Amino acid sequence: MLIKLMNRSIFAFFCFAGFLAVVSAHAQVVPAATSRTFSVSAGALGSMFQPDYAGNGFSAQTSPNRLYGPGAYVDVHFSRWVQLEAEGHWLRYNQFHQPGDPTGNGESTYLIGPRIPIVTYHRITPYGKFLVGMGTADFLTGGNAFVLDYGGGVDYRLTRRFTLRAFDFEYQQWHLTPTLYPYGGSVGLSYKIF
Repeated sequence: MLIKLMNRSIFAFFCFAGFLAVVSAHAQVVPAATSRTFSVSAGALGSMFQPDYAGNGFSAQTSPNRLYGPGAYVDVHFSRWVQLEAEGHWLRYNQFHQPGDPTGNGESTYLIGPRIPIVTYHRITPYGKFLVGMGTADFLTGGNAFVLDYGGGVDYRLTRRFTLRAFDFEYQQWHLTPTLYPYGGSVGLSYKIF
């Protein structure tokens, strides 16, 4: 009887010690829902776009030349699901010029809007985004155009601070008469500031 009582006491002691180990181990982990996720990253892009303007002045049509140019972007992560992206593209290289017309079909955009990460698998994060803003172009006589931008891509985290924007695709609507629909892709590299 005494042996049974000692065995029960030893068993109860190990159960209590195991419970304390589990509780103390949990105290060492910061839950993902409450951990600090605010961060700001800034990056540079190289872009290639197919403009929807060939320089005839009367209708939208596919240009025989693709436009190339640099870009820049800033990603602000407030939480896992609340993110904001601002970006600019300056597409000035390889412009198409109509004979006798010095005005090309180069374009620039300045956009901002939400960015939604779909899932993070290891270091890969596919995302979607919807940006709004302003577009300017050499061929616009009225100044600027309101632009809607639908896009998405894949980010690959290289290190704690550097992320490769492996691919970013955008489809834009330039609200003019006629409406223009340029589209294109970009690759880039960003640095996590904090």
